[in-house]
Amino acid sequence: MNVFETSLRHITDRIVAATADNTPLRIRGTGTKDFYGESLQGEVLDTTVLTGITSYEPTELVVTARAGTPLAELEAALAEKNQCLAFEPPRFGSPGGGTVGGMVAAGLSGPSRASVGGVRDYVLGAEIINGRGELLTFGGQVMKNVAGYDVSRLMVGALGTLGLITQVSLKVLSTAPAEATLMCAGLPQQVALDLLNRWGGQPLPLNASCWVYDVTASPAQDYLFIRLRGAVAAVEAACPRMMADVLTLGGQTVRMDNAQSMADWQACRDQTLPFFSAPSPELGLWRLSVPQTAPALKLPYAQFIEWHGGLRWCWAPLDAQELLRKEASGVGGAASLFIAPVAHLAEPTAKFSPLNSSLDLIHQRLKAEFDPAGIFNRGRLNANL
Repeated sequence: MNVFETSLRHITDRIVAATADNTPLRIRGTGTKDFYGESLQGEVLDTTVLTGITSYEPTELVVTARAGTPLAELEAALAEKNQCLAFEPPRFGSPGGGTVGGMVAAGLSGPSRASVGGVRDYVLGAEIINGRGELLTFGGQVMKNVAGYDVSRLMVGALGTLGLITQVSLKVLSTAPAEATLMCAGLPQQVALDLLNRWGGQPLPLNASCWVYDVTASPAQDYLFIRLRGAVAAVEAACPRMMADVLTLGGQTVRMDNAQSMADWQACRDQTLPFFSAPSPELGLWRLSVPQTAPALKLPYAQFIEWHGGLRWCWAPLDAQELLRKEASGVGGAASLFIAPVAHLAEPTAKFSPLNSSLDLIHQRLKAEFDPAGIFNRGRLNANL
């Protein structure tokens, strides 16, 4: 057996043994997302031994990589062919930016999510080991290779609770031939949201956006950043048109240098912008996922808004969860505690909004089918599982 087969056999044997004696296992790559989810329980089951890009067909726009492959390694290979992961998965912590398996298990997407789709939209197939130690393959390497329910996409966002991903096939896209970023100043939150909704109904090459009230600027004011990507003609035609729209609303706008804006968008993607530094150890980072058309929320906390209005971040204490979840649910969304306050790490807090009884039952049945002994990432996604 080669190194990969030996590693896979060792992992499978550990899973079978853990199931037999009911020992919880914590699936972990480089640990860049250890902060995410309800709790960390069990012995660490390391996936970094499962590395390597096993197949890459640039002309077919598909790549297959093992779960422990560093995200940076995969993106570098794609960049050589002028291709990319269009959903811009965030990279936290380690130099490698996490692993491919962790990217899929967490299901997190970056600034372009609202325009190009999320992780789930790009998963073509997956190979996993379930709680019985069985190696299962779902999907394939083409979009039309799925009949019935697409189980491979079920792994996205499951936080490893259903099984250990060994490898995954992903759809990739060519990098856009043109890009431009507009920085608009002087647009209050509701004005910016209305403008984004208006632009969203027009044939514009919108790719990403973010709005923030920047207290570090001199003077402090509202900023809306818009990234355009697409054909050269489409991007160049859209810029003056959108700049004129901002001007009619009393704002000011400039087209940023691409080198500068690229660094800023990378910082937005990886949450290294000043906003994402905790203002106080008593505050946690809350993530509010709402419809893009939702109005400005009545919150007493500074916000950072992405996804054309669909994703809203704020730093708030734990006792604000009732207000945050009420505001989010009131417009058809949900609020979750993305990063717990440093001062309250030991305090049990429900990070995800409670599921209704129907969805909770589905979660329980899926867990029972894939992981009957409940050994995988116990309590990570749902405190009751």
